[in-house]
Amino acid sequence: MITIKDISKKCGVSVSTVSKVLNGYDEISEATAELVRKTARELHYIPNNAARLLKTNRSHNIGVLFIDETMCGLTHEYFATILNGTRDEAEKLGYDITFIGQNIGEDNLSFLEHCRYRKCDGVVIASVNFESDQVVELLKSDVPVVTIDYAFDNGISVMSDNLTGGYSLTRYVLEQGHTKIAVIRGEDTEVTRLRMAGFRKAMEEFGVPIREEYMMEGIYHDPSSSSQAAKTLMNLEDPPTAIMFPDDYSYLGGMARLEKMGISIPDEISVTGYDGIPLAQVLRPRLTTWFQNAEEIGRVSVQKLIDTIEGDNEGCAEEVLVQGKLLEGNSVKHI
Repeated sequence: MITIKDISKKCGVSVSTVSKVLNGYDEISEATAELVRKTARELHYIPNNAARLLKTNRSHNIGVLFIDETMCGLTHEYFATILNGTRDEAEKLGYDITFIGQNIGEDNLSFLEHCRYRKCDGVVIASVNFESDQVVELLKSDVPVVTIDYAFDNGISVMSDNLTGGYSLTRYVLEQGHTKIAVIRGEDTEVTRLRMAGFRKAMEEFGVPIREEYMMEGIYHDPSSSSQAAKTLMNLEDPPTAIMFPDDYSYLGGMARLEKMGISIPDEISVTGYDGIPLAQVLRPRLTTWFQNAEEIGRVSVQKLIDTIEGDNEGCAEEVLVQGKLLEGNSVKHI
């Protein structure tokens, strides 16, 4: 294995100079630093993480806690994109990623125990029940944490701007002349509450009453629940002219149900989605939806976590909003 002594010998500089360059100290001249880095690359030098851990008390390993209740795993388009952004940014900044769970072989550990077992410097948490005892234990521990789409006291969270998303998407439908607007909402989470707050704000601004029979319960990323909700809505004595689905993937169930009922999109019913996944843009008619910048959410989450780990924003409470945008398809008819 190549060591810093090998690099030192080839460059003709001291071991301490090589160590300072490879650990990011800026007191070495740029010419010498570049020579050391170039030589390290040529020799395929790989840092000794065990030694680095003893010296810096950091493993350069970030935990990711991701419990997907829809059982879609990494095929969940929105969260898979977040996790991809998380991984790319961590690698760019010199950190590895470890998924946090509850099982190590036959041993059952808490999330906090798993983090400590894997010597994680910090954890990004997404798509979990934030009120569960194990998650609360982790949030209250001394392990640096950044949460995605969930704000907690004195912590750092990175949020998609769901209030603006819900508001802007509803406003667009209203501007097309619709007043009989139905919503199939996801589970009762902070995300859902913010989107519904945006919906209510837009309806109030346009002076359009919200009809309770048009407010339907659904499940995120679940086409079957959206299919049933769409059927119920279109069988009403006075059905809506527009249906807002909880997300693009769930819309697939509604689309199939509407086709089965012989109802044309957008001629007889206008529809919207949410998330802006690539699939939504190849459907015909192309789905009008709200794009969430999932990759940016993943990148920012890791940046904020590493800032905390390295002491740049230690003890700071912060809520970072990542903006999205309207993707105007042709699934909403102007009436």
